[in-house]
Amino acid sequence: MKLYYFTGACALSPHIVALEAGVPVTMVKIDSKTKKTESGADYLAVNSKGAVPALQLDDGRVLTEGPAIVQYLADLKPESGLAPRAGTFERYQLMEMLNYITSEVHKSFSPLFNPANTAEMKEIFMANLAKKFDWLSGFLSNKTYLLGNAFTAADAYLFTVLNWTGFLKIDLGKWPVLAEYKSRIGHRPKVQEAMRAEGLVK
Repeated sequence: MKLYYFTGACALSPHIVALEAGVPVTMVKIDSKTKKTESGADYLAVNSKGAVPALQLDDGRVLTEGPAIVQYLADLKPESGLAPRAGTFERYQLMEMLNYITSEVHKSFSPLFNPANTAEMKEIFMANLAKKFDWLSGFLSNKTYLLGNAFTAADAYLFTVLNWTGFLKIDLGKWPVLAEYKSRIGHRPKVQEAMRAEGLVK
């Protein structure tokens, strides 16, 4: 299988899940501007949306959208515990968290990366993101991970988006629960391995 990514983008999440689950994937780096692979192949022929991640199976089928990909990878190795068993209430809790991260947290970051937005506009967007951080801080206040005591695919995704605070110089010191959570996830060996592979840490 091939996992297509841009350095530092949300494809880090399925990369972490693949490593945590022990699912072998070949990482294929994309130029975010040209939508070409390092070999010059057209990424749009793989994923016409042009975004990452995309997971290309060995038979050629392609799955896009991070929340779907992380669940697929986790289900390949159910013994990993990265996703509760399908049909259980806990599985729907995982889906709930993945949906919240993708629709509320991830998308709240997007305008902050847009160079066309003025400083005043970014202040408004940051205030919106701060509300999400407030809620997450309360939700995680008595938990080690999003679903309790077990690391899941949702934690890989939340860590990935929280990691963007470094690029944007957002001080997580205002949200100590999130700062501690990010540090805890960031020290996991497979998370470190994924970040080294993508050139995010040395």
